[in-house]
Amino acid sequence: MNGLTRAEFFCLEPVEQQPMLGQVLDWAAINSGTGNLAGLHAVASLLAEAFSALPGEVELVEADPVEKVAADGRLEAMAYGRHLLLHVRPDAERRVLLTGHMDTVFAVSHPFQHCEWIGENALRGPGTADMKGGLALMLAGLRAFEATRPQLGYDVLINSDEETGSLSSARIIREAAQGKIAALTFEPSLPSGAMARARPGSGNFAAIVTGRSAHAGRNPEDGRNAIVAASDLALRLAQARRIGLGINPARIDGGGPDNMVPDLAILRFNIRPRGGDDAAAAEKIIARAVGEVSAAHEVMIKIQGGFTRPPKPIDAGSERLFALVRSAAADLGEAIDWQDTGGVCDGNNIAAVGVPVIDTMGARGGEIHSAAEFLLVDSLVERARLTALVLHRLDAGVSLP
Repeated sequence: MNGLTRAEFFCLEPVEQQPMLGQVLDWAAINSGTGNLAGLHAVASLLAEAFSALPGEVELVEADPVEKVAADGRLEAMAYGRHLLLHVRPDAERRVLLTGHMDTVFAVSHPFQHCEWIGENALRGPGTADMKGGLALMLAGLRAFEATRPQLGYDVLINSDEETGSLSSARIIREAAQGKIAALTFEPSLPSGAMARARPGSGNFAAIVTGRSAHAGRNPEDGRNAIVAASDLALRLAQARRIGLGINPARIDGGGPDNMVPDLAILRFNIRPRGGDDAAAAEKIIARAVGEVSAAHEVMIKIQGGFTRPPKPIDAGSERLFALVRSAAADLGEAIDWQDTGGVCDGNNIAAVGVPVIDTMGARGGEIHSAAEFLLVDSLVERARLTALVLHRLDAGVSLP
């Protein structure tokens, strides 16, 4: 039995591939792009029904209010789907958190809407790996774990806005993580099958550039071109990139008729600091660039946004949790490594509360966030069994300070 105890082996027996695969196909058939509220409602209902097989009460909670800068420079309310919460043995002395997300990056208008087999073990489809496969195997792992009659308590949180930064669920994540001994997040593993180690932080910003309109032919010198100023700001920010600090100017909104000097532009950019010092440096870079561009182009610039994903370094508790996961995987005949990554996820927010977290417990696959996304189907059973065994060993009293 690969060194497993009788109880540990028992908890793995109920895991079967076909029910998980059926769920992935059903859930991936419904578009649940972050902005598709109808699709998110449908998927949330299916998830609530599926996770009701676990002890505890499933609830769908409303998203917290969030505003964003619209293309005209005004703040507008954003609408998000409801988030799923499940509390199992809430009075248990030792409790863990398991998280996932129901949204994908694919809007209703995106051509990538259907699943197809691209090999005996590879299923291509929107959200198959990221992360409807992860949700299916999380549930299967929990059901297998429950067969051992555990004492460990846990919360399950599945949010509807992870792909856009978890802005409407950040408070819920933070509150759910409080007091937990560990957390498992079911983002897909890295393409090699490795798990993510340290992650940078992330912040999304919008620079609202206000210039002065004028006739493009008669008196352009009287205008102050907001598009040109926003472009200058984008170049200055891009040139400030360095090791430990990624800066990505992503989009400029604004402009108008060809014969008018544009008086409004919105530059949207993302910054990814590796640590707190990098985040502080980024704030200085933004302030300096804004000051220089404002003076050079005689425009006004207002910055909206901020850092919403704190950097996720690796501490002793995280090292111990990964050692537990790697040992459990080895007992299942699998070798798992981990490596730093440039991506961010809800694991960042959980780690910021001081809870050890492994945030790539999900399915193996690849090409996520593209129309080539695929799931390696055999990883459903593989990672569901690993989930069950990790929870079983946490239930046994492993210490993760």
